[in-house]
Amino acid sequence: MSRVMARSNSTRALVNGKKDFSLVAVDKFILATRDSGYRGTESAVAELVDNAIQAGAQRVHVMVTAVEAPNPLRIAVHDDGCGMDRRTLRQALRFGGSSRFNDRSGLGRYGMGLPNSSLSQARRLEVYSWQQSGSPWFSFLDVDEIAAGRMAEVPDPVRASFPEWFGKPKSRSGTLVVWSVCDRLDHRRSATIARKLLVPLGRVFRFFLWEGVQIIVSGMPVEPIDPLYLHQKSARKGGRVFGKPIEYEIEARSVNGEAMGLGKVVVTFSELPVHDWHKLSNEEKRQLGVTNGAGVSVVRAGRELEYGWFFMGGKRRENYDDWWRCEVRFDPILDEAFGITHTKQQIRPQEYLQEILSPDIEAQGKALNGRVRQAHVQLKSAERTLAVERLASERDQLLKPLPAPACSPKHLELIEALAKRHPSIREAALTEAGSTQYLIIQEQMKDTSFFSFALKEGLFVLVLNPEHAFYRKLYKPLVENDTKESQALRGQLDLLLLAAARAEASAAKQNDRDALSQFRKTWSDNLATFLGK
Repeated sequence: MSRVMARSNSTRALVNGKKDFSLVAVDKFILATRDSGYRGTESAVAELVDNAIQAGAQRVHVMVTAVEAPNPLRIAVHDDGCGMDRRTLRQALRFGGSSRFNDRSGLGRYGMGLPNSSLSQARRLEVYSWQQSGSPWFSFLDVDEIAAGRMAEVPDPVRASFPEWFGKPKSRSGTLVVWSVCDRLDHRRSATIARKLLVPLGRVFRFFLWEGVQIIVSGMPVEPIDPLYLHQKSARKGGRVFGKPIEYEIEARSVNGEAMGLGKVVVTFSELPVHDWHKLSNEEKRQLGVTNGAGVSVVRAGRELEYGWFFMGGKRRENYDDWWRCEVRFDPILDEAFGITHTKQQIRPQEYLQEILSPDIEAQGKALNGRVRQAHVQLKSAERTLAVERLASERDQLLKPLPAPACSPKHLELIEALAKRHPSIREAALTEAGSTQYLIIQEQMKDTSFFSFALKEGLFVLVLNPEHAFYRKLYKPLVENDTKESQALRGQLDLLLLAAARAEASAAKQNDRDALSQFRKTWSDNLATFLGK
């Protein structure tokens, strides 16, 4: 007991000649809290935008400015919200001093955002706030002053003039937050910082931007970014909803486990257009946010809290997962279930919430991964089909030309009908070819043949019937198997079928062509019988 008392006594500081038994050693707390909670400049700036929106702002200006050495950068955030009076401003600069502490109706709950986010990036924080035209209330926090013991409480706000570089605001009310002596920003150039803010702010506050709130960064408007690529007003769109949104009503529990009521969770999935975007360059995919973009957007009260690989159970992240997205929106009453932190930069979902959400999200994730994988297999298959088509077209000139009667009105009618559903036929019809151009398509047929063909001058179309047993049991597995051996065999099979179809078309007499057509149909029926329908 005496050793404990001795250790305790030895650690007590003297304040004005008296023992200091305060719960927090302010000077050390300020230095330590600078390292807590914020991933970087963009997340810290987002806290100030939160405050602006909470204050009813419709326009938020983020200004990143290069100033004179030794502190070459300054960040200021100005909004046209309701502003703060003298007492509210002083409280807002306190850690935990919010007038809305534990209020779930807005974007924050703990009153830590303004001082904590600001001092995580800068050594000095200045705030000007006004509720009507005229001089604003002004106060500040300074890390060096606090660490030196010269600032033990928030300075009482005073009336002050706006900074010269800011001028006079146009809004009758609002707040100006200024970070100076910025020693912890992510980048050293103002232009880089401003550019790097655009996408994360657009994604985090997309719902508010869609509702009319304007966020401007160094003169550049922030465009809403929908990670699901669904919203028509998003800077990135083109996705498709996958299935119906899944809705849950979940019991909210306090930190002590007491029931608080029911909260709603809505989970939405989307898939990106693989067929349309797969040919984009790596740089274009990166700019679109496809590359390394797999994840779940977790949204509380219209504000994205975090984006990452959540509620996936045992499913590991793969490259194919870049091509689908998920969004989880929840009511603030479920804050404890999602385990949100006071910085709103991280979630730590409770086990019971994981047990509810993970099975469905994991299952949908696996289904979407399979769809994306299949789409890429089909695209690779199409590329290999194109290679076969080109090879056949190049070697056609080594063969005896097809007789003119082979191109009948029936063939022309079939090609015209197929062209409505197959763009490759329309595109091929516009090309000039010195020899016959070959195409391979899949189309359900009226008869039971495994394959058929149609041709007109300069174009030969092989039509494969996907309903035939040979397609289902041999051809399709080769298409879906991505091994080199399977794809090589599939290519040889394509050439075999092209050769058979061309041989039939080579018959000069109508009776011979009719006989060969009947033989093909009989062969197809026999093959289907042997394989089992």
